[in-house]
Amino acid sequence: MTLSLHQQLPLLRRERLQGVRRGIEKESLRARPDGALAFTPHPLALGAALTHPHITTDFSESQLELVTGAHTSVEAALAELTALHQVVARGLGEEERMWVSSMPCRLPADADIPLGQYGRSHIGQAKTVYRRGLGHRYGRRMQTISGIHYNWSIPGASDADYFGLIRNFRRHSFLLLYLFGASPAVGACFVAGLPHGLQPLGAHTLHLPHATSLRMGRLGYQSDAQASLRVSYNGLEGYGASLEDAMTRVYPPYEAVGLRDEGGRWQQLSTTLLQIENEFYGTIRPKRTIRPGERPLHALRQRGVEYVEVRCMDLDPFCPTGISEETARFLDVFLLHCLLAESPPETPEEIAALGRNQHRTAGYGREPGLLLERDGMSQPLRDWAAELLADCARIAAVVDEALQSGEAHQQAVARAQAALAAPEGLPSSRVLAETRELHGGEHLRFGRARSEATRQVCLAAPLAPPQQAHWARLATESLTAQARIEAQQTGSFEEFLDGYLAVQGLRP
Repeated sequence: MTLSLHQQLPLLRRERLQGVRRGIEKESLRARPDGALAFTPHPLALGAALTHPHITTDFSESQLELVTGAHTSVEAALAELTALHQVVARGLGEEERMWVSSMPCRLPADADIPLGQYGRSHIGQAKTVYRRGLGHRYGRRMQTISGIHYNWSIPGASDADYFGLIRNFRRHSFLLLYLFGASPAVGACFVAGLPHGLQPLGAHTLHLPHATSLRMGRLGYQSDAQASLRVSYNGLEGYGASLEDAMTRVYPPYEAVGLRDEGGRWQQLSTTLLQIENEFYGTIRPKRTIRPGERPLHALRQRGVEYVEVRCMDLDPFCPTGISEETARFLDVFLLHCLLAESPPETPEEIAALGRNQHRTAGYGREPGLLLERDGMSQPLRDWAAELLADCARIAAVVDEALQSGEAHQQAVARAQAALAAPEGLPSSRVLAETRELHGGEHLRFGRARSEATRQVCLAAPLAPPQQAHWARLATESLTAQARIEAQQTGSFEEFLDGYLAVQGLRP
């Protein structure tokens, strides 16, 4: 018998809640003071992107990714993220800033966006080839969109529990787009030559007046090819089989690209629907820490779900780290709700409706009276959101009492309830208002001002000598580790790829 949410609340014992772990991955483009994309290599002062445990790059050589460890408190996770920002701000010098918006700074022509570079080793070359393949498949501009990934786990959760959480998250993640979406506008350079349906905001800026997150809408991480995937979230076995199929099924348009160009340069890792697991886009993923040389799908199938990766959070341009403690506490409560609430299996009809709900919320979420699809019926977004927030408030009270955290989690939910009632306080609304009122309707000017303000905040916070020594040591150690990998590798790149991409590596 399935327990109701009310019956589940006593299961949130203090010991279990104290064991919740969360880590944060934050992407940011490197931009020049004039708002143009930086073309410089990954700064040597920040170490080697291939081997540094906390400072790496995402798609582009110009796209930083900051990675915290897993922490048992929100305060500790944000403290480490803050320290990473302080280190990076100093490492970038005078001529570069971390771009604070999810939608990119001024971009060059698509082909001129630099791919991440990871050295001469086989694994380093494979990372760059993978990114070249992404560029061929989806365009490089799309890959420059940045966001926050929130990694979360709780003791005692089974694979079935995590997949139940994932299904509910997919049903209810429209609430996160509404509350925390912060990308309602974009520079016109991003959509140059593309159909977009956006409206002018400034001379060089486009927007939708009620948008919450263009990043999570039709302009963001969308793909006609991936839309053909029928990934099952009803259990680990079905999920694994879905991804294996996508990584072993040749896709004719990618086959037409080929593996190499006429000059012999690798264009992509494979001609299958997905090159590797990370190419699969989604608002949330089940994850398992991998061992050296291990495929992520093998790790997941072999040892089960270790944590979930929330992938739908925009960068908050009003917060120096891109995510506030209050937002992180809300995410903890929201994920607990997804875990505890009844979670029936998904159906093809529901999956299609969820996709439509995501696009409606991303593009029109603040539109008065906006309707979403729920159980085959239409329901106002705000009514559904109010129902979810009422449940979250009950969970927050239990969490605050168990952790003796005052009213921190309840305040995070109360703030969300207030924003639901007064949407002019939402980040997406604030971005548009500030862009119009202070920056002539220009996304670039808004991003430049906010990025410079963030830089000044980071530089004003001192790094104690022990911290400076710690981060300097990690950078040096990462450079040494990359050199060691390059010196010790054997065989050809082709042999390396054959071994790494072998279908046997996907199976337990």
